[in-house]
Amino acid sequence: MSDTTTPAGTPSGEATPSGRRVVHLAVYDTFADWETGHATAHLARAGYEIRTVGATTDAVTSIGGLRVLPDLALDAVRPEDAALLILPGADRWDTGDDLAPFARAARAFLAAGTPVAAICGATAGLAREGLLDTRAHTGAVSFYLAATGYAGGDRYVDTDAVTDDGLVTAGPTDPVAFAREILGLLGVYEGDVLDAWFRLFHDSDPEAYGVLAKAGAL
Repeated sequence: MSDTTTPAGTPSGEATPSGRRVVHLAVYDTFADWETGHATAHLARAGYEIRTVGATTDAVTSIGGLRVLPDLALDAVRPEDAALLILPGADRWDTGDDLAPFARAARAFLAAGTPVAAICGATAGLAREGLLDTRAHTGAVSFYLAATGYAGGDRYVDTDAVTDDGLVTAGPTDPVAFAREILGLLGVYEGDVLDAWFRLFHDSDPEAYGVLAKAGAL
């Protein structure tokens, strides 16, 4: 698990105040489609509604060539209606300011007490927004985030994924650890079951399957 875990937002996977368990998945051109699949698949199986969010409702294309029509535009998203905002990596995080509105949305979510999960290039976007200056975090590598000029270098943790003060971060090679943090943060799996989930999907540990089967988590 992460070095620092301080859950925020809707605890234990409970419904939001509106009665909905909605997870918003940001989508934009070149988003890294492999980075969020473990998280969204198991959240959906746990009863969460996954809704894609684009800058507009125009179709976007992932880095793997998948065409996605967003369910809603970013300006229609309200933190109080969601359990989590997920920001995948994308080439465009490093080629301009087009995705800065998503980083600003992350700030609004965190300020409202709704968790945010960012992986790969999205961590650089949050660094530029100042959201990593006071939180323990990780990313692709320390010098990648340092290049943003952010002030949080002393809070960088060299590990697979970190959760601190409602914010999950991970690097591009750790989508399973990223999902582990999200599933733990929302209380989908906990303790030995969460550990077994990670061991099964990350390490192909056959003994972990039995733990999950016994817990009814498959």
